[in-house]
Amino acid sequence: MPDVIDDAWLSDLLRHRGGMLTDGGVVAELAETLAGHHVPPEAGGLTTRTLLDALDEAWERGWQPSDVVHTTRKDAAAGSVPLLVGLIAEHGRRTDAVHRAPDEWVVQLRDLGALREGDGAVVAGWLRSGRRSPAEAWRIVLHLIGLLRTAARIDVLVPPPSRWGAARPRPSGGAVAAEDDRALRRIRGLLAKAESTEFADEAEALTAKAQELMTRHAVDAALLSPGRPGGADVRTRRVHVADPYVRAKMQLLAAVAEANDVRLVWYQGVGIANLVGVRADLDAVELLFTSLLLQVAQALSVAERPGGGSAVRTFRRAFLLGYAQRIGERLQSARRQATAEAAAERGVDLLPVLRTRQEAVETAVAELFPRVRPSRSRASVDAGGWYAGRSAAERADVAPRRSTLD
Repeated sequence: MPDVIDDAWLSDLLRHRGGMLTDGGVVAELAETLAGHHVPPEAGGLTTRTLLDALDEAWERGWQPSDVVHTTRKDAAAGSVPLLVGLIAEHGRRTDAVHRAPDEWVVQLRDLGALREGDGAVVAGWLRSGRRSPAEAWRIVLHLIGLLRTAARIDVLVPPPSRWGAARPRPSGGAVAAEDDRALRRIRGLLAKAESTEFADEAEALTAKAQELMTRHAVDAALLSPGRPGGADVRTRRVHVADPYVRAKMQLLAAVAEANDVRLVWYQGVGIANLVGVRADLDAVELLFTSLLLQVAQALSVAERPGGGSAVRTFRRAFLLGYAQRIGERLQSARRQATAEAAAERGVDLLPVLRTRQEAVETAVAELFPRVRPSRSRASVDAGGWYAGRSAAERADVAPRRSTLD
């Protein structure tokens, strides 16, 4: 560490030493040293410029706004998230994202609260908004730079800013999208009733009815869109799954996805799932999964095994896996029934149409994720937790709210 920290040394640290900034001990030592030398965390705008450059690099490696916030929330200090959202907002202002970015990107900016007017001096504004010591502020800034600079390359599903044109692409098929929205409103209504009822049998029936409606909507879309193979306008979406028990939660998401003709590809270690399917199916899967996370958290709190330590963690994991399997069986049963009823009402064989739609999804998966391979867990599970989870799934209802297990 130099006795005198000059601009050249600091610039080299921030711009070219990202690898060393992933080590918590090194970051803490550097933060204390910079604070001790009275180097301001905004560093004359250098830290803001460095962080915006690091964001650009992350976009080029396949990351999207919600992805980096999810990872930062998972791996960095809580104070990093407001700073990151401010940086994303400023990046969006500089790139005119609201007019040039793809729809999926703009939706993420809106959901993150990053469509507000950006502040050019992001780090300085962040420092004014909270009471942090210089050492703490430097620790957060350095850690965030390291996190962004070293983010692994993932599949590019949405064009990054370097590929945006002069005008933002407009969605096509407005009438189809409006019909999708109407169907989802009806599904939400069923799920709200399931959420409010005190009777397990009624909740299960409403859940099955929601899945039936999803299936019938998928059938209608396939039959009424002869211009596309099986009516398939295949898209992608990312869903973020928080700790703990990410692998078990992914099994629940996979069960919901499979019941709705959506394929799932996930990145181990970061809790990011890629969903591939038709827009309305993606909406339905995300809605069901989010609601079921809430329900399984409630059910698990009731069925918790007494004791502590590893036995409790083993029980919880097994509970989630058993719950996921039983939910998948319920949704598949509702889907088969709805498909059979729709075929009988229309007097047509739906299997070829739905198979063509499934093939369109599989083709998209193969193109987007050429290196994907199936994964199965071979770990043993707690039998008591497994059966308790299956039993809880029999009583599950769903609601359009977000929840995570603590």
